[in-house]
Amino acid sequence: IVATAGHIDHGKTTLVRALTGVDTGRLPEEKARGISIDLGFAHCTLPGGETVGFVDVPGHERFVRNMLSGVYAVDHVLLVVAADDGVMPQTREHLSIVELLSVREGTVVITKCDRVPRDRVAEVSCEVRRLLEDGPLRGAEVIEVSAVTGAGLDRLRARLEAARATTRAARRPYDLPARFVVDRVFSLRGSGTVVTGTLIGGVVATGDSLVISPAGTPARVRGLQRHGLAVERAEAGERCAINIPVDREAVSRGDWLVAPAAHRPTQRIDVRLTVLGSEAAPLRHWTPVHLHIGAADVPARVAIRRGVSVAPGGTAHVQLRLERPIQAARGDRLILRDQSAMRTGA
Repeated sequence: IVATAGHIDHGKTTLVRALTGVDTGRLPEEKARGISIDLGFAHCTLPGGETVGFVDVPGHERFVRNMLSGVYAVDHVLLVVAADDGVMPQTREHLSIVELLSVREGTVVITKCDRVPRDRVAEVSCEVRRLLEDGPLRGAEVIEVSAVTGAGLDRLRARLEAARATTRAARRPYDLPARFVVDRVFSLRGSGTVVTGTLIGGVVATGDSLVISPAGTPARVRGLQRHGLAVERAEAGERCAINIPVDREAVSRGDWLVAPAAHRPTQRIDVRLTVLGSEAAPLRHWTPVHLHIGAADVPARVAIRRGVSVAPGGTAHVQLRLERPIQAARGDRLILRDQSAMRTGA
Protein backbone atom coordinates (compact mmCIF):
# COMPACT_ATOMS: atom_id res chain seq x y z
CA ILE A 1 0.00 0.00 0.00
CA VAL A 2 1.46 3.33 -1.13
CA ALA A 3 0.32 6.72 0.17
CA THR A 4 1.02 10.12 -1.28
CA ALA A 5 2.15 12.97 0.98
CA GLY A 6 2.88 16.61 0.33
CA HIS A 7 1.60 20.17 0.05
CA ILE A 8 -1.58 21.20 -1.74
CA ASP A 9 -1.36 21.57 -5.54
CA HIS A 10 1.94 19.69 -5.82
CA GLY A 11 0.44 17.13 -8.18
CA LYS A 12 -0.33 14.12 -5.97
CA THR A 13 -3.67 13.30 -7.58
CA THR A 14 -2.36 13.95 -11.08
CA LEU A 15 0.57 11.62 -10.37
CA VAL A 16 -1.70 8.82 -9.16
CA ARG A 17 -3.89 9.27 -12.24
CA ALA A 18 -0.83 9.04 -14.50
CA LEU A 19 0.25 5.79 -12.78
CA THR A 20 -3.16 4.12 -12.51
CA GLY A 21 -5.55 5.78 -14.95
CA VAL A 22 -7.89 6.51 -12.01
CA ASP A 23 -9.00 9.99 -10.98
CA THR A 24 -9.18 9.72 -7.18
CA GLY A 25 -11.12 12.99 -6.87
CA ARG A 26 -14.66 11.60 -6.44
CA LEU A 27 -16.49 14.43 -4.64
CA PRO A 28 -18.31 17.20 -6.58
CA GLU A 29 -16.63 19.82 -4.38
CA GLU A 30 -13.22 18.39 -5.29
CA LYS A 31 -14.08 18.66 -8.97
CA ALA A 32 -15.31 22.23 -8.55
CA ARG A 33 -12.36 23.47 -6.47
CA GLY A 34 -9.65 21.44 -8.18
CA ILE A 35 -8.21 20.19 -4.86
CA SER A 36 -8.39 16.98 -2.86
CA ILE A 37 -10.56 17.18 0.25
CA ASP A 38 -10.92 13.55 1.28
CA LEU A 39 -9.02 10.32 0.72
CA GLY A 40 -8.86 8.83 -2.76
CA PHE A 41 -8.09 5.24 -3.70
CA ALA A 42 -6.67 3.57 -6.79
CA HIS A 43 -4.57 0.58 -7.81
CA CYS A 44 -2.51 -0.59 -10.74
CA THR A 45 -0.61 -3.62 -11.94
CA LEU A 46 3.14 -3.11 -12.14
CA PRO A 47 5.21 -4.37 -15.09
CA GLY A 48 6.14 -7.55 -13.20
CA GLY A 49 2.50 -8.44 -12.55
CA GLU A 50 2.27 -7.32 -8.91
CA THR A 51 -0.61 -5.09 -7.80
CA VAL A 52 -0.05 -1.97 -5.73
CA GLY A 53 -2.77 0.03 -4.01
CA PHE A 54 -2.61 3.83 -3.66
CA VAL A 55 -4.08 6.09 -0.98
CA ASP A 56 -4.13 9.66 -2.28
CA VAL A 57 -4.33 12.21 0.54
CA PRO A 58 -5.37 15.87 0.60
CA GLY A 59 -2.55 18.40 0.93
CA HIS A 60 -4.41 21.40 2.38
CA GLU A 61 -3.72 22.19 6.03
CA ARG A 62 -7.47 22.17 6.77
CA PHE A 63 -7.71 18.51 5.76
CA VAL A 64 -4.76 17.01 7.63
CA ARG A 65 -7.33 15.10 9.70
CA ASN A 66 -8.43 13.29 6.53
CA MET A 67 -4.82 12.74 5.54
CA LEU A 68 -4.17 11.04 8.90
CA SER A 69 -7.09 8.66 8.30
CA GLY A 70 -5.38 7.29 5.20
CA VAL A 71 -1.72 6.86 6.13
CA TYR A 72 -2.03 4.77 9.29
CA ALA A 73 -1.13 1.41 7.78
CA VAL A 74 0.82 2.07 4.59
CA ASP A 75 4.02 0.34 3.47
CA HIS A 76 5.55 3.09 1.36
CA VAL A 77 5.15 6.85 0.99
CA LEU A 78 5.56 8.98 -2.10
CA LEU A 79 6.68 12.39 -0.80
CA VAL A 80 5.54 14.65 -3.64
CA VAL A 81 7.23 18.04 -4.06
CA ALA A 82 6.50 20.37 -6.98
CA ALA A 83 9.55 21.66 -8.84
CA ASP A 84 8.14 25.18 -9.02
CA ASP A 85 7.23 25.54 -5.32
CA GLY A 86 9.81 23.36 -3.57
CA VAL A 87 9.40 22.38 0.09
CA MET A 88 6.29 23.94 1.68
CA PRO A 89 4.59 23.78 5.12
CA GLN A 90 2.54 20.62 4.52
CA THR A 91 5.58 18.96 2.94
CA ARG A 92 7.16 19.25 6.38
CA GLU A 93 4.03 18.34 8.36
CA HIS A 94 3.18 15.30 6.24
CA LEU A 95 6.78 14.13 6.50
CA SER A 96 6.64 14.46 10.31
CA ILE A 97 3.43 12.42 10.36
CA VAL A 98 4.74 9.51 8.31
CA GLU A 99 7.95 9.48 10.35
CA LEU A 100 5.99 9.38 13.64
CA LEU A 101 3.93 6.51 12.21
CA SER A 102 7.18 4.59 11.55
CA VAL A 103 6.84 4.50 7.77
CA ARG A 104 10.44 3.65 6.91
CA GLU A 105 10.16 3.12 3.15
CA GLY A 106 9.65 6.01 0.78
CA THR A 107 10.44 7.73 -2.48
CA VAL A 108 10.70 11.43 -3.21
CA VAL A 109 8.89 12.45 -6.40
CA ILE A 110 9.72 15.87 -7.86
CA THR A 111 6.69 16.75 -10.01
CA LYS A 112 5.99 19.40 -12.67
CA CYS A 113 9.55 19.12 -13.99
CA ASP A 114 8.33 20.21 -17.43
CA ARG A 115 7.44 23.66 -16.06
CA VAL A 116 10.81 24.86 -14.78
CA PRO A 117 14.45 25.07 -15.92
CA ARG A 118 16.72 22.11 -15.21
CA ASP A 119 18.72 23.99 -12.57
CA ARG A 120 15.52 24.63 -10.58
CA VAL A 121 14.77 20.89 -10.51
CA ALA A 122 18.26 20.22 -9.19
CA GLU A 123 17.83 22.94 -6.55
CA VAL A 124 14.57 21.41 -5.26
CA SER A 125 16.11 17.95 -5.25
CA CYS A 126 18.91 19.20 -2.98
CA GLU A 127 16.38 20.99 -0.78
CA VAL A 128 14.42 17.79 -0.21
CA ARG A 129 17.54 15.74 0.50
CA ARG A 130 18.49 18.26 3.20
CA LEU A 131 14.98 17.96 4.66
CA LEU A 132 15.33 14.17 4.94
CA GLU A 133 18.91 13.94 6.13
CA ASP A 134 18.14 13.58 9.87
CA GLY A 135 15.13 11.25 9.57
CA PRO A 136 14.32 7.63 8.70
CA LEU A 137 13.82 8.45 5.00
CA ARG A 138 17.39 9.71 4.68
CA GLY A 139 18.85 8.47 1.39
CA ALA A 140 15.44 7.87 -0.21
CA GLU A 141 15.57 7.75 -3.99
CA VAL A 142 14.62 11.01 -5.69
CA ILE A 143 12.76 10.66 -9.00
CA GLU A 144 11.97 13.60 -11.26
CA VAL A 145 8.73 13.26 -13.23
CA SER A 146 6.23 15.04 -15.40
CA ALA A 147 2.72 13.64 -15.41
CA VAL A 148 2.11 15.68 -18.58
CA THR A 149 4.95 14.34 -20.72
CA GLY A 150 5.33 11.00 -18.92
CA ALA A 151 9.01 11.61 -18.19
CA GLY A 152 10.24 9.61 -15.19
CA LEU A 153 7.08 7.51 -14.75
CA ASP A 154 8.69 4.26 -15.92
CA ARG A 155 11.51 4.79 -13.46
CA LEU A 156 8.95 5.39 -10.69
CA ARG A 157 7.07 2.19 -11.61
CA ALA A 158 10.35 0.24 -11.42
CA ARG A 159 11.03 1.77 -8.01
CA LEU A 160 7.58 0.74 -6.76
CA GLU A 161 8.10 -2.78 -8.07
CA ALA A 162 11.35 -3.07 -6.13
CA ALA A 163 9.62 -1.72 -3.00
CA ARG A 164 6.77 -4.22 -3.48
CA ALA A 165 9.25 -7.10 -3.43
CA THR A 166 10.71 -5.82 -0.14
CA THR A 167 7.25 -5.56 1.43
CA ARG A 168 6.32 -9.07 0.31
CA ALA A 169 9.40 -10.46 2.03
CA ALA A 170 8.66 -8.68 5.33
CA ARG A 171 7.00 -10.55 8.18
CA ARG A 172 3.28 -9.88 8.56
CA PRO A 173 1.31 -10.39 11.80
CA TYR A 174 -0.97 -13.11 10.37
CA ASP A 175 -1.07 -14.98 13.67
CA LEU A 176 -2.68 -12.10 15.61
CA PRO A 177 -6.45 -11.55 16.03
CA ALA A 178 -7.99 -9.77 13.05
CA ARG A 179 -7.99 -5.95 13.29
CA PHE A 180 -9.29 -3.89 10.35
CA VAL A 181 -9.09 -0.06 10.20
CA VAL A 182 -12.27 1.42 8.71
CA ASP A 183 -11.57 4.54 6.62
CA ARG A 184 -14.65 4.68 4.39
CA VAL A 185 -18.28 3.55 4.67
CA PHE A 186 -20.96 3.47 1.97
CA SER A 187 -24.05 1.57 0.85
CA LEU A 188 -24.56 -0.36 -2.38
CA ARG A 189 -27.94 -1.26 -3.82
CA GLY A 190 -28.45 -4.98 -3.37
CA SER A 191 -25.46 -5.38 -1.06
CA GLY A 192 -26.03 -3.06 1.88
CA THR A 193 -23.24 -1.61 3.99
CA VAL A 194 -19.66 -1.78 2.74
CA VAL A 195 -16.56 -0.65 4.63
CA THR A 196 -13.11 -0.17 3.16
CA GLY A 197 -9.78 0.00 4.94
CA THR A 198 -6.64 -1.92 5.80
CA LEU A 199 -6.25 -5.18 7.69
CA ILE A 200 -3.34 -4.55 10.06
CA GLY A 201 -3.38 -7.92 11.80
CA GLY A 202 -4.67 -11.44 11.28
CA VAL A 203 -6.80 -12.87 8.51
CA VAL A 204 -10.44 -12.21 7.55
CA ALA A 205 -12.52 -14.65 5.51
CA THR A 206 -16.06 -14.72 4.16
CA GLY A 207 -18.41 -15.89 6.91
CA ASP A 208 -16.21 -14.72 9.81
CA SER A 209 -17.87 -13.19 12.86
CA LEU A 210 -16.33 -9.84 13.80
CA VAL A 211 -17.17 -6.95 16.13
CA ILE A 212 -17.51 -3.25 15.25
CA SER A 213 -15.29 -1.66 17.88
CA PRO A 214 -15.52 0.32 20.10
CA ALA A 215 -19.35 0.09 19.97
CA GLY A 216 -19.37 -3.71 20.29
CA THR A 217 -21.87 -4.38 17.48
CA PRO A 218 -21.61 -7.90 15.99
CA ALA A 219 -20.89 -8.01 12.24
CA ARG A 220 -20.58 -11.01 9.93
CA VAL A 221 -18.41 -10.88 6.81
CA ARG A 222 -20.89 -11.34 3.97
CA GLY A 223 -18.35 -10.69 1.20
CA LEU A 224 -14.83 -9.44 0.47
CA GLN A 225 -13.25 -7.57 -2.43
CA ARG A 226 -9.62 -6.71 -3.07
CA HIS A 227 -8.77 -4.30 -5.90
CA GLY A 228 -12.33 -4.62 -7.17
CA LEU A 229 -12.34 -8.44 -7.37
CA ALA A 230 -14.24 -10.82 -5.10
CA VAL A 231 -11.98 -12.90 -2.84
CA GLU A 232 -12.57 -15.43 -0.08
CA ARG A 233 -10.00 -14.02 2.37
CA ALA A 234 -7.74 -11.07 3.07
CA GLU A 235 -4.51 -11.04 5.04
CA ALA A 236 -2.65 -8.55 7.21
CA GLY A 237 -1.18 -5.72 5.15
CA GLU A 238 -3.89 -5.72 2.49
CA ARG A 239 -6.54 -3.12 1.66
CA CYS A 240 -9.96 -4.54 0.98
CA ALA A 241 -13.69 -3.86 1.03
CA ILE A 242 -15.91 -5.83 3.43
CA ASN A 243 -19.66 -6.22 3.03
CA ILE A 244 -21.33 -6.47 6.45
CA PRO A 245 -25.09 -6.89 7.16
CA VAL A 246 -25.58 -3.93 9.52
CA ASP A 247 -27.30 -0.57 9.23
CA ARG A 248 -25.22 2.12 7.53
CA GLU A 249 -25.38 4.21 10.72
CA ALA A 250 -23.85 1.41 12.82
CA VAL A 251 -20.33 1.97 11.53
CA SER A 252 -18.24 5.01 10.56
CA ARG A 253 -14.73 6.11 9.71
CA GLY A 254 -12.52 5.64 12.76
CA ASP A 255 -14.20 2.39 13.84
CA TRP A 256 -12.48 -0.99 13.66
CA LEU A 257 -13.65 -4.44 12.64
CA VAL A 258 -11.96 -6.86 15.01
CA ALA A 259 -12.05 -10.47 16.09
CA PRO A 260 -14.19 -10.84 19.24
CA ALA A 261 -11.06 -11.55 21.32
CA ALA A 262 -9.58 -8.18 20.27
CA HIS A 263 -12.59 -6.09 21.29
CA ARG A 264 -11.29 -4.31 24.39
CA PRO A 265 -12.35 -0.63 24.19
CA THR A 266 -10.70 1.78 26.62
CA GLN A 267 -10.62 5.45 27.55
CA ARG A 268 -7.08 5.37 28.97
CA ILE A 269 -3.93 4.28 27.16
CA ASP A 270 -0.30 4.34 28.28
CA VAL A 271 2.01 5.52 25.51
CA ARG A 272 5.63 6.30 24.77
CA LEU A 273 5.42 9.85 23.44
CA THR A 274 7.95 11.81 21.39
CA VAL A 275 7.44 15.56 21.03
CA LEU A 276 8.60 17.00 17.71
CA GLY A 277 11.77 19.06 17.94
CA SER A 278 10.04 21.82 15.99
CA GLU A 279 7.61 22.52 18.84
CA ALA A 280 8.07 25.92 20.50
CA ALA A 281 7.26 24.85 24.08
CA PRO A 282 7.27 21.74 26.28
CA LEU A 283 4.21 19.49 26.43
CA ARG A 284 2.68 19.95 29.89
CA HIS A 285 0.40 17.93 32.13
CA TRP A 286 -3.30 17.95 31.17
CA THR A 287 -2.71 19.57 27.78
CA PRO A 288 -5.82 19.05 25.59
CA VAL A 289 -5.03 17.35 22.28
CA HIS A 290 -6.51 15.48 19.36
CA LEU A 291 -5.51 11.81 19.34
CA HIS A 292 -5.31 10.15 15.92
CA ILE A 293 -5.13 6.36 16.01
CA GLY A 294 -6.19 4.16 13.13
CA ALA A 295 -8.63 6.42 11.28
CA ALA A 296 -10.11 7.86 14.49
CA ASP A 297 -9.83 11.42 15.80
CA VAL A 298 -10.61 11.59 19.54
CA PRO A 299 -10.23 14.53 21.97
CA ALA A 300 -7.94 13.64 24.86
CA ARG A 301 -5.73 15.05 27.60
CA VAL A 302 -2.11 14.21 28.30
CA ALA A 303 -1.52 13.02 31.87
CA ILE A 304 2.13 13.44 32.93
CA ARG A 305 3.64 12.82 36.36
CA ARG A 306 3.20 15.91 38.51
CA GLY A 307 5.80 18.61 37.88
CA VAL A 308 7.15 16.97 34.72
CA SER A 309 6.86 18.18 31.12
CA VAL A 310 8.18 16.78 27.84
CA ALA A 311 10.58 19.13 26.08
CA PRO A 312 10.67 19.55 22.28
CA GLY A 313 12.60 16.61 20.88
CA GLY A 314 12.10 14.67 24.13
CA THR A 315 10.43 11.31 24.80
CA ALA A 316 8.47 10.18 27.87
CA HIS A 317 5.93 7.63 29.05
CA VAL A 318 2.57 9.33 29.58
CA GLN A 319 -1.09 8.40 29.83
CA LEU A 320 -3.76 9.66 27.45
CA ARG A 321 -7.24 10.08 28.91
CA LEU A 322 -9.88 10.11 26.20
CA GLU A 323 -13.31 11.69 25.91
CA ARG A 324 -14.75 8.47 24.48
CA PRO A 325 -13.65 4.82 24.17
CA ILE A 326 -11.35 3.68 21.38
CA GLN A 327 -9.93 0.44 20.05
CA ALA A 328 -6.20 0.18 20.71
CA ALA A 329 -3.56 -2.51 21.15
CA ARG A 330 0.03 -2.77 22.26
CA GLY A 331 2.38 -1.45 19.58
CA ASP A 332 -0.16 0.77 17.80
CA ARG A 333 1.23 4.04 16.49
CA LEU A 334 -0.52 7.36 17.16
CA ILE A 335 -0.34 11.07 16.39
CA LEU A 336 -1.18 14.00 18.66
CA ARG A 337 -2.26 17.37 17.29
CA ASP A 338 -2.99 20.54 19.23
CA GLN A 339 -6.45 21.45 20.53
CA SER A 340 -7.25 23.58 17.48
CA ALA A 341 -6.28 20.66 15.21
CA MET A 342 -3.97 22.95 13.24
CA ARG A 343 -0.54 21.61 14.29
CA THR A 344 1.06 18.18 14.64
CA GLY A 345 3.05 18.05 17.87
CA ALA A 346 3.83 14.43 18.82
